[in-house]
Amino acid sequence: MTTIGFKRIGLAFAALVVVGLGAIAVSSFLISTEVARDAVKAQIRAATGLDPAIRGEVRVSIFPPDTVSFRDVVLGDDRGTPALAAESLTAHLRLLPLLAGHIEIADISLERPRIAIKFDPTGRSNWAPLLHALAGTLEPDADRSLLSFSEIHIKDGTIIVNSGDAEETVNQVDLSVAWPAIAKTFAATGQFVWRDQPLEASLAIGDFYAALIGNQAGMKVRISGAPIKIAFDGVMSNRPSLKIDGTLAADAASLRDALQWMGMKPLPGGGFGRFTLKAQTNVAGGTVAMSGVDIALDGNVAEGVLTFSNDDRRMLKGTLAVEGLNLTPYVSAFHLMASNAREWNPRPITFKDLAAVDLDLRMSAANVTLGSSRIGRTAIAATLRSGDLTLAIGESQAFGGLVTGSVAISKLDEGAELKSQMQFSNVDLEQCLRDLIGIRRIEGKGDLNFLVEGAGTSINALTHTLNGTATLTALDGALTGFDVEQLLRRLERRPLSGAGDFRSGRTPYDRLNIALKLERGIATTEDVRIEGPAVRLVLGGSASIPNRDIDLTGSAQLVTSGNDQGGAFELPFVVQGPWDDPVMLPDTQSLLSRSGAAAPLLNAVRGRGGVDAVRGALERLTGSQRAPGVPAGGPSQ
Repeated sequence: MTTIGFKRIGLAFAALVVVGLGAIAVSSFLISTEVARDAVKAQIRAATGLDPAIRGEVRVSIFPPDTVSFRDVVLGDDRGTPALAAESLTAHLRLLPLLAGHIEIADISLERPRIAIKFDPTGRSNWAPLLHALAGTLEPDADRSLLSFSEIHIKDGTIIVNSGDAEETVNQVDLSVAWPAIAKTFAATGQFVWRDQPLEASLAIGDFYAALIGNQAGMKVRISGAPIKIAFDGVMSNRPSLKIDGTLAADAASLRDALQWMGMKPLPGGGFGRFTLKAQTNVAGGTVAMSGVDIALDGNVAEGVLTFSNDDRRMLKGTLAVEGLNLTPYVSAFHLMASNAREWNPRPITFKDLAAVDLDLRMSAANVTLGSSRIGRTAIAATLRSGDLTLAIGESQAFGGLVTGSVAISKLDEGAELKSQMQFSNVDLEQCLRDLIGIRRIEGKGDLNFLVEGAGTSINALTHTLNGTATLTALDGALTGFDVEQLLRRLERRPLSGAGDFRSGRTPYDRLNIALKLERGIATTEDVRIEGPAVRLVLGGSASIPNRDIDLTGSAQLVTSGNDQGGAFELPFVVQGPWDDPVMLPDTQSLLSRSGAAAPLLNAVRGRGGVDAVRGALERLTGSQRAPGVPAGGPSQ
């Protein structure tokens, strides 16, 4: 092609541009502000079913850009709170229809709109008329000649949702809505700020017309932000009521922070950190049912089913199975002991954080970790009703044995009421009693049963009201901290030789029986017998649960063989002090009476001898003798 040919093409193109610009310029004189305003209002009315009320000025800019702008625009009922009110509405026009003198909207931008969504007691929204009108516009055989625009942009908007009981506000809304002028799909993407947290969100509906009339339609939802990430992929319908079915996935770096961000009160204790959830989810009639649940929290991974309903009260039901369950982070808020670990916790018991939701949860775990305790296969049912909590242990392979029973804690006007019935079968007593009540003095395998009840405003106050019974039986174990056999044999040979440290050594036993009755925090012995290969012990007395101390008296007897012609050595004793470190003391008067050297002293004290008898007894006890020639009264002064 020659240079002349290129010039001719260039001139033709330039002429075309000039003609187009001229046509636009001419059209700007042909289209008045009133015509543009009426055309845009008609198309908005056709798309939304709402008649826009324009309370501000109207500007038409044909070139450039091709726009019609309205100030102070209201959509919906202008008598009350309008469904939508915007500072400005700008309609961008299509160029080619404009050249022919027609106005067609390409897209609409809303500047700082305020969108109000209100629900009446029946659940009907003030946007229902808009959706109904839009459904009529999108009917397959409907006239869509006025439905030209396919996009709506919201800039710096505010959405207020009011359900009568609560109101939520979403700020800084920037959304792009793919308005289905021709296609069947609906899509919205953008970002907003809710409760001071920026979020990105997207919504896609496969058949928007089907969704509007209540038929089943595909739906995808994505919400992503610092507190939580949520994704749903499934179907929805609204005939005769709302139904949603699909796959739900959620992910939060901290479930504690996410729940607090969503309006729940701060959870007590620790834990509730990293959280993930994936489940097949069905929503119908105010009930959310999840099957195939795969949930992870703080490293605990569980599978099962969950159901959440919101009828009269919020209710969570479920059955979960977990391989390894670590409960240590969650019990950190529930301290039986005070910070000094010597007194019961005096802090008030409160149930205000448990009254908002009811719970019926069954859980089975292959193994459970609770602090320093390691528990085997466990099945637990937890029931929470209006703040009253019941834990039923169907079976737990704990402390080397089997544990069953229940614990019920009921809310009172002040404090709580406790009722518990537990059975520990063939458990390791040292570990069991250490973890339960802090006693580390009994070794061996045995059975422990107790039935207790009490009430109080704190753990410390509750211990003052405990009533019930407790029994313990064990075979082939030992008492630690006491070597009763060695003590008895030493005192048998030399009653006044002294016993040294009474808090060391071990006392083996073949059989141990303990039966206690609890009344107002005092445990009174009904039967305490210890039978061993070398010694037998019988005790009586009481223990104070509030003060964590014991006051017992008893007798210890050496076991003699059949060839022993003499009587068995028996010694009364007392056990006193804190129950985690008591002191055992033999009866002093009994030791003195058994000592031949001390008999004259006792007789003298009882008035059976004079000063010389007392002095002589003391000398025999101490091993000292008077020097020859020294009178009984001592050396002369």
